[in-house]
Amino acid sequence: MARSSFAAKSYRTRGIILRTHKLGEADRIITLLSPELGLIRAVAKGVRRTSSKLGATLEPFMEVDTQIVAGRSLHTILQAQLRHPYGQALVADYAAYTAGAAMLETAERLTDADAESIAPQYRLLHGALATLARGGHEPGTVLDSYLLRALATAGWAPSFSHCVRCGAVGPHQAINIPLGGVVCHDCRPAGSISPSAATVTLLAALLDGQWSVIDAADATTRAQSATVVGNYLQWHLERAVKSLKLVERS
Repeated sequence: MARSSFAAKSYRTRGIILRTHKLGEADRIITLLSPELGLIRAVAKGVRRTSSKLGATLEPFMEVDTQIVAGRSLHTILQAQLRHPYGQALVADYAAYTAGAAMLETAERLTDADAESIAPQYRLLHGALATLARGGHEPGTVLDSYLLRALATAGWAPSFSHCVRCGAVGPHQAINIPLGGVVCHDCRPAGSISPSAATVTLLAALLDGQWSVIDAADATTRAQSATVVGNYLQWHLERAVKSLKLVERS
């Protein structure tokens, strides 16, 4: 009877580790994102001991296969095996690490609020972390592309080509954050901003993943677009993503 009860409560899932924090003297609470089950918060017992085999596995950025026992409030991780050790590459590069941390925080916020988009959000985060770990693109632009696409996946897709009020085809030079993108001269409300034409072009490329355009952008244009992306993210999440303050921009 006991074995049957244990089997009913035990399940396997893969997931990306989003966050950890200490519990007691030797344990940690692990927050991971599963593509099927969404956010899971589970205890990893004894993981902080030097003898623990799970210590290096259950760290942020890692994609793992886990066996978990369901509990009333917190679940318990019994086993974990690495699938993709993205954290190993990211912790060696501060710019990539801080960009990745902002991705993890955003993913947790978005999936906690919108259970319906869990699977596509998981794929998007997985791809962004893999891109960061491989290098080849400036980490800040990988982050900004991820943020715009994650917001679009959550149902808040911005428009950088058509006026968000009347639908007039651009290019348009004004952006209104609350309305969700560019506005034409006739529709422009108070409080709109006027970034450079290059910034609007870059924002559209970040949303679409056009890396030839993204990689060619200069530092000033990247900085302007990062400000727009950060403000758009904060508007929809209704609070700041704390990790964004640590992101290095070049």
